[in-house]
Amino acid sequence: MNYKKIAQETLNIEANTLLEAAKSIDDVFDKAVELVLSCKGKLIVTGVGKSGLIGAKMAATFASTGTPSFFLHPTEALHGDLGMISKEDVVIAISYSGESEELGAILPHVKRFEVPLIGMTKNRNSTLGKYSDMIIEVAVEKEACPLDIAPTSSTTLTLALGDALAVCLMRARDFQKTDFASFHPGGALGKQLFVKVSNLMQSDNIPTVSQNTQMKDAIIAISEGRLGTVLITDNEQKLLALLSDGDIRRALLQKDFSLEDNVLKYATRNPMTLSNPDMLASDALVLIEEKKIQLLVITDKEKNIEGVLHIHTLIEKGIS
Repeated sequence: MNYKKIAQETLNIEANTLLEAAKSIDDVFDKAVELVLSCKGKLIVTGVGKSGLIGAKMAATFASTGTPSFFLHPTEALHGDLGMISKEDVVIAISYSGESEELGAILPHVKRFEVPLIGMTKNRNSTLGKYSDMIIEVAVEKEACPLDIAPTSSTTLTLALGDALAVCLMRARDFQKTDFASFHPGGALGKQLFVKVSNLMQSDNIPTVSQNTQMKDAIIAISEGRLGTVLITDNEQKLLALLSDGDIRRALLQKDFSLEDNVLKYATRNPMTLSNPDMLASDALVLIEEKKIQLLVITDKEKNIEGVLHIHTLIEKGIS
């Protein structure tokens, strides 16, 4: 059996379904967008079975792109959750046939609250169609299922129409990356736009030695500090230099190297520092990569040490 060919046929059927649907988008879609934009409450999505699963995803997309939304299961609605619907809300009800028994049972109650109802169905004359104030038609010529039974093309189209509605709402609201990130503070974009150096820098137990320290003691301090680096301070405890594992390796190549040598003989003078702990961590990572360093020292303008930021910390926290 040629599974590759079957997969290609499936994708082609569903792709053609979407292309045909794109040609038939009408003014009703505009009205649906305007209705949701004017909504002072929440956008509630409901449906059962496969339609319910698609509806839950749609609600999640709306909620994360600036439209307050949640999914309401019809069965739960009949057992108390109808109280979650208010007159200021808008409801999107999904049923391909339009005759889902569970969904049909709550439609009279939704209309009793005079809540605007957008139906997503193939059948305008169905129960859902008759209760809907407007219908976004979901009609497919053929399901991708070889039996033409299992919801495949129809669920793909419903999901895509939901995405199209969400994108229209985003455009209308001028929804930006920063807005998206504010709803996803734990996501990659949220970390990129909101996490600061001050949130990640190490402020305590920073390995430091004085400028008079011998190499043998500096090496011990590096091992104990577990940062691969020790900071060297002057007599006023201000940052003077730093000694890294790399500095030590280079020092060992010198013929006159001695563990009794002063640490400043091999240290990096005037190391790269940052005086703005409010810098975005993602920008700090760019700086670290450009300078080809592993540790960024955060100081105030007088070179007093406030903290350190290691590249490993940035990577572990998913900063990119």
